[in-house]
Amino acid sequence: MTDVEFQLVRTKRKNLAIQVCRDGSVVVRAPLGCTEKRAAEFVEQKKEWILKNQRKMQEQSLQRRENELPPEEREKMIREACRVFPRRVAFFAEKMGVTYGRITIREQKTRWGSCSSKGNLNFNWKLIRMPQEILDYVVVHELAHRMEMNHSPRFYRIVASVLPDYRIRERWLKAHGGEY
Repeated sequence: MTDVEFQLVRTKRKNLAIQVCRDGSVVVRAPLGCTEKRAAEFVEQKKEWILKNQRKMQEQSLQRRENELPPEEREKMIREACRVFPRRVAFFAEKMGVTYGRITIREQKTRWGSCSSKGNLNFNWKLIRMPQEILDYVVVHELAHRMEMNHSPRFYRIVASVLPDYRIRERWLKAHGGEY
């Protein structure tokens, strides 16, 4: 019926849903009683949307590959991050009157930084590729968690007391590198 290949997953749900995965494969989630024929009809109805999203995933995959650095360049950036982050953290921690524990540089897929309840800070080395103002925003954001371990209005008042333009920086980060 349809020329779009898909995997059918039946679950305790009331409606049909389509997911286009990062690799371009298509998953149809359907109620337990849904027939293969009904799922195929649904896929055919949504074919244009599926193809559009498969193209989008293909473009994103290509872009990710283009953004990958050669190993020696990546190592150079990580060394730079290991040099820069401790300096920026020390500068802002003193300014904010907070202490912190260990600083770890990682390659996280979904986070730019984090702060544990013990005060240990993690930063994504890829921030080193961004403007200094953005890197500083992430540092201040994580250090603000030393006073407020949530994202309440009080937390953002702390961030704003150090970086009054933090909203501009946060918007830039969301537009160029993902959520924060």
